[in-house]
Order: sequence, then C-alpha cells, then structure tokens
Amino acid sequence: MTTNCASSNDVVDHRAAKGPVEVADHGVANGTGDAARPSASVQPMSAQVGEAGVGGTGGPSGAAISGADDGERLARAGLSRVVEPGDVAALKAFEGLEALEIWELLQQRAPGTERWSTRLAEAKPERDLDRAAAAHARFVIPGDDEWPEQVEILAEAGQLSRRAGVPFGLWVRGPANLRRVLERSVAMVGARASSSYGEHVAAELSAGLSDNGITVVSGGAYGIDAASHRGALAGSGVTVAVLACGVDVSYPKRNSALFSRIVEEGLVVSELPPGCSPTRLRFLARNRLIAAATLGTVVVEAAVRSGALNSAGWAEQCGRAVLAVPGPITSRMSEGAHLLVRERDAVLVTNVADIIEAISPLGTRLTPYPQSPKIPTDDLHHDLRRALDAVPVHTPAPATRIATTAGLDVRTTLQCLETLADLSLIHHAPTGWRLTPVTPPTQ
Repeated sequence: MTTNCASSNDVVDHRAAKGPVEVADHGVANGTGDAARPSASVQPMSAQVGEAGVGGTGGPSGAAISGADDGERLARAGLSRVVEPGDVAALKAFEGLEALEIWELLQQRAPGTERWSTRLAEAKPERDLDRAAAAHARFVIPGDDEWPEQVEILAEAGQLSRRAGVPFGLWVRGPANLRRVLERSVAMVGARASSSYGEHVAAELSAGLSDNGITVVSGGAYGIDAASHRGALAGSGVTVAVLACGVDVSYPKRNSALFSRIVEEGLVVSELPPGCSPTRLRFLARNRLIAAATLGTVVVEAAVRSGALNSAGWAEQCGRAVLAVPGPITSRMSEGAHLLVRERDAVLVTNVADIIEAISPLGTRLTPYPQSPKIPTDDLHHDLRRALDAVPVHTPAPATRIATTAGLDVRTTLQCLETLADLSLIHHAPTGWRLTPVTPPTQ
C-alpha cells in the first residue's frame, strides 16, 4: 500500500536544546537546557507509555508490553509508517526530540503536526510488526545488537535532494546479522539501463569482493544493481538489498527470484514498513542509507543524470569513499562515472584490489600493481643494448660493421656479442652475427 504525504502549512518547531522535554497543555515541547518538569495537565511521557507500550497499546502479538524498549520499538515502527524516509520537514519540526516524544506529540495532535495527521490515522505499529513477523522479518532500532551505528552519520551529513536524517528503524528480512555484515561492506551502484560491459564488470567486481569477505550492498533494481547482487551471490560472501519499498514487496517484479535468493543467504532492508510501494522520493531517500551504511560507493556505470550520482553525493557527504569504474569514452552510460573522476575526485578503480585499497584505513592492497611481463633484455646494461640493437635480424653481419652501427670500439663490441650469444639473444653464423629467431610456442 502506497501512502502519500499529506500537505500542510508551516510546521511548529518542537525542538529542545538538550535535556528532558517539557510537554505543555497543548502537547507541544518547549523544553529548555535544564531538566523541565511536566505541566500539571499532561502526564510525563514515560507515564503515558506505561506497561502497555506507547499509548497503552498491546504488543505485536496482542500481549501486553513492558519496558521502555518495547514502547520505543512501537513508537519507531509507527513513525516509520507516518513520516516519509528522510523527511526534512520532520527533522526540522522534531529536532532534539526522542522517538517516544515525537510519537506522543503526533498522537496528541499537537499544533504543527497536521502534516502527518492523515497517515497517523492509518498507523498501526502492532499490525506492521505482526505483518513483518509473518514475512520472517524484524524491525531493528538503535540499541539493538543488529543496529548499524554508522548510519547515524546521517544526522550530521546535511541534506541532498530534500532528503536527510537517520532512519527511525530498519525493517530487515534474512538470516544474517545486519550490523556484522555491514562492518566491511561496499555499495555497488549504477544505471538500470546498463550495458553488457557494465553488468559484466559489476558481477565480476562483486564476486571478487564477496570472495574477500566484503559485503556487497545495492538497491535491488534492474541493471547494475541486479548484476552486483548476482555476482556477490556467486562468491562466498553475502549481499544486502536496500529497497525503496517494504521488505515484503518484490519491486521490480522481475527480480522476485533474485530477492528470494538474497533473503535465503543475505538481507533485504528498508526504512519503510511492510506493504509500502516505491516512489521517486523513496528511491532518493534509499540512496542516502546505502551510502551511509557502507565504507564506500562504487559507481560502475551511470549517465550524467543517473540516480547513482545521487548515491555518490551522499557518500561524499557522509565522508565515505567514492569510486568509479571507467568505461568506453563513446558510451553515454559511462559519462557519469568519468565526471566523478574528473570533477569530484572519485577514485578510479579497475579491479577488486583497487576497491579494497580505497576502503582500507591503511591503504592495504591484496595484490601488487600490475606490471609488464619481464623479458630477457630488461636487465641489459647500456653497451649490451647498443650492440644488440645493431645486430641484424636476418642477414648476418661481421663484428666490425656491428661496432660501427653501435658506435662502439671493436673490442667492446666483441665482448658484448659473446655475452649476448651466451644469453641466446644472438648467434654466430659463418658470415657474421644475427639475432636468434624466435620460436613460436607449441600448441
């Protein structure tokens, strides 16, 4: 079910500088830097939560919930339904407030919260948690063992495309531990309308990263995303698909079989609760999560206006490595990657070792830089090189003619010719010296 944001007028600022928040009669926070006392007409938020969770509701399975953790989980689940991922207006309105406090303000219909009133009416966090459990999914929030703390950099990363902020929680489906698999992870992103070259490179790099214990994270879309997931699955590691819809929704539909494989071996993740459909803004919000959760973002193939460049922008703002794969200069689908290298200081990468070096704190390389194959003439000193260059290929020449051509005296030339013969580079014929013919390798 796709839920559209309700429009509203100006949003009242419910921010508090620090410390506990005081809730006035109308439910609007007006806390100061000191610990504030609740007004007489409104109970403290902790008291309103009580043993039954936020608003006195039951738990995901209908049982009573006790403890602040369960109350916070319900509040965050509800907020993930009510507030669009990365909603800048919500960040401004509720800056400085905890999830329970925001949820309480929304339930009290506090002034300035009208923007979210339509969605609040349909928000049933217990139902969403039940639906997630039925799909073998879970809701991970800050404080959980699985919570990836690196995504909290989004609180400081500013905004891009009117999206910003840390998720209220993450809906997760699959057997792996989210925090652990993201500890060493790389985002592989690129065009949906990709070329065969781009898909081949994405799959090869992802398989190599997977074999080296690095989790491949992508967005589950057609093209480069799908090729990256498949490549990682072909390796020995895991892959994570971060979706712009609910974790129980297969979008795009033709990737359903791929999502099934990912759920069996890796993870499918989303900020959105079960049943939600994708929108353009949700894809942009999803990009910030992919960038923040990983050590670096590799743009495999992208046009100048590709959404992959939005992911690269988020990686820059989160202080993560930005990497780009070069492509044919005639390909429009590589223009975005080339632009990143030329104008935004992205690291050009052509193999797995390049990527690992870029994301490693000490610049570790798995393999040395590629070198040209060594040939016998590489170690020849100056006179030997001059003599060798003067030896004819076909018709043998006497030492005196070779000395003249090389610009060496005859004695030095003879010494060089003997050395070159010992190296099997030349041989002596009845009428002089010539290069040793190169024998083609046998099949």
